[in-house]
Amino acid sequence: MIHEILSVGPLQCNCSIIGDETTHEAMVVDPGGDLSKILTVVLHHKLRITQIVVTHAHIDHIAGARELNQLTGAPVYYNQLDLPLVKMMEVQAGWLGMETPEVAPPDASAEDGMVMSTGNLRSEVMHTPGHTEGSICLHFPTENLLIAGDTLFAGSVGRTDLPGGDQRKLLNSIRGRLMDLPEQTKVVPGHGELTTIGKENDTNPWMTKGPAGKS
Repeated sequence: MIHEILSVGPLQCNCSIIGDETTHEAMVVDPGGDLSKILTVVLHHKLRITQIVVTHAHIDHIAGARELNQLTGAPVYYNQLDLPLVKMMEVQAGWLGMETPEVAPPDASAEDGMVMSTGNLRSEVMHTPGHTEGSICLHFPTENLLIAGDTLFAGSVGRTDLPGGDQRKLLNSIRGRLMDLPEQTKVVPGHGELTTIGKENDTNPWMTKGPAGKS
């Protein structure tokens, strides 16, 4: 398995490039910007992008998805419950003082339990609402890997004060689903440092009863 993590866009979103070393097929998760950096890594590993996945439709995660789709022909997947956020992309751009990127509805909705294959690599979509209504995580069980978007962070959890956010749903998603994964599962959050399920179970203050945390 090839797995490269790049910090992209103005908010330094963690973009994952996941490739099968045998078939050279690749999935790009959360291409929030800096497509030249993403494509440089793809070319270095001689990969062919066959899937583009967006964990949720905040601008810092979805901004480059449509352009990457146009460059590669790879379909874009995200959960359809985030379409209201896509429709307010101009408002989101205004929050950050940036130009409004071209966005579009997903080629297919990433639904809970959906299996997404990249070559011989298999991942399962976990619908984890709370940060947004359509937030998803991608779990690669064989690789002990979870791409968590802005649902779970090292020592914290996703913010819930933006449109579509819901504190109760977020904590239920984390405590009721993510924390049941194997402790050795490596977690790639939407921003910042990597962690593991075991570490967050042991040390994350939001794993005990309390309000939601930060972005």
